Parts: sequence; structure tokens; C-alpha cells
Amino acid sequence: MTIEHIALYVSNLEAARDFFVQYFGAEAGAEYSNELTGFRSYFLSFEGGARLEIMSSPHVSDGGAKSGRTGYAHIAFGLGSAEKVNRLTERLRADGYDVASGPRTTGDGYYESCIVGIEGNLIELTV
Repeated sequence: MTIEHIALYVSNLEAARDFFVQYFGAEAGAEYSNELTGFRSYFLSFEGGARLEIMSSPHVSDGGAKSGRTGYAHIAFGLGSAEKVNRLTERLRADGYDVASGPRTTGDGYYESCIVGIEGNLIELTV
């Protein structure tokens, strides 16, 4: 069994698409839109086969992403080395994104950082 994809509602579909393309090398598929409902989405594909569906709809309200709540906590990207974690963390920080933690080695042995990404969603960068 595999997880086929993860889906994420966003307010600004194009900004979210551009964020994942720019910082994580995503390949964006064609936009899907349903004129009747106002639903729009892109499937983003990543190296290694992972896929993320980003979606927007006029019927979905912004509940405010934050840590310390039930539900999905973050999305994690394995970058392959501690140096790549450090570089991308600093690039995102320089571009104005908040770094919530790290880079650091956690108690369970992960080398990671966590950034507050597009629309306040937490994104973990790990080896």
C-alpha cells in the first residue's frame, strides 16, 4: 500500500503552487477547475514520486493553521543531507519565512528544521 497523495486547501492557489515549485522543485500539473462549484486544484509531483494536491474553493474558510492542535501537523521533505537542510532553511529565512525550530538533531535522531511556510502551514525539512 502507498499513500497516493496528500491534499491541502489554500487561499491563494497560484502562490502555493509557486512556493512548492520554487523551494521544493515540484512539477505542477495542469490546473483543474470546476466552474459550477468554484473548486480549483493543481497536482504537484516531487522527485521520488510523492504528490501533493493543492486546492482552493470559495466554500472553504481559513481556520488558521497552527501547531498544537489535532489533525495534520506538518508536511516533511527529505532533502538528502544536513547541508541541504541548512541551505534551504537559510534560503527560506532570507526570503522572509519564519523558522519555527532548528536546524537541529532531535531526541529521536532526526536532523531537521521546521519552517512556517505558505499560508502558515508547517513544513519540516529533514535529511
